[in-house]
Amino acid sequence: MLVSGKEILLHADQNKYAVGAFNINNMEIIQAIVGAADELRSPVILQASQGAIKYAGIEYITALGKLVADKYDIPVALHLDHGTDFEEIMKCIRYGFSSVMIDASKYPLEENIERTKEIVKIAHSVGVSVEAELGKIGGTEDQIVVSEAEATFTDPKEAKIFVEETGIDSLAIAVGTAHGVYKGEPKLDFDRIEEINKIIDIPLVLHGSSGVPNDSLRKAVERGICKINIDTDIRATFATAVGDFIRANPEEIDPRKILTPARDAMKEIVKKKIEVFGSVNQAWK
Repeated sequence: MLVSGKEILLHADQNKYAVGAFNINNMEIIQAIVGAADELRSPVILQASQGAIKYAGIEYITALGKLVADKYDIPVALHLDHGTDFEEIMKCIRYGFSSVMIDASKYPLEENIERTKEIVKIAHSVGVSVEAELGKIGGTEDQIVVSEAEATFTDPKEAKIFVEETGIDSLAIAVGTAHGVYKGEPKLDFDRIEEINKIIDIPLVLHGSSGVPNDSLRKAVERGICKINIDTDIRATFATAVGDFIRANPEEIDPRKILTPARDAMKEIVKKKIEVFGSVNQAWK
């Protein structure tokens, strides 16, 4: 069933677990994610970046997302990840996304607030939830690149102001993670997560979580994280499985046979993440 991101994350917040938000690009990835969530009876967020929408087409992404939401008896949200373009965000709302992210984190606080407020007003009028970001998370996410020098942690006092001024439903915070592949082990600022969680009353989001040790993810959930974004782990699993199959079967040309092992492998990695996040058997009807 298709639900808003707000509904999923409030349930997670109240029941002290986190929901996996997994990036989607094609049918096999969507099948792997929702198949895993259904087996473990977990709520799940399917999120598409602007790059994924450009690649697959918003009609395909939306249709596939709504299809699996109707097919499976678990809560599913269809979410725009890192929306930086006003028209793109409006398009996602018009096509039926149940949640959108406005990422204006590159701007000064006041401009971030104003840009975010505009999206909140429109989205909330049609029942769509809104995630925003404060602080700058390093790394690369499609066309969004933030260098180590530019990355900044979220200031708790600014977070309180930002949430009160914008009326957003969830907040992505910068606490030591980064988008893309890590060169070393990331060090999360758990005290910062806990401090922000104490002074704001909406669910917190952790971006750039692929490659973060499971123990660190569990600690982040304990301190208030309710949504954990996973993309790179799925991409890496897909690429490895396809490469292994082609090397073992160099004459094979049937895409169904090539992609089936990749879909199975992605499903297993999603299941492992769901178990770490604590959302097993948290689906409601």
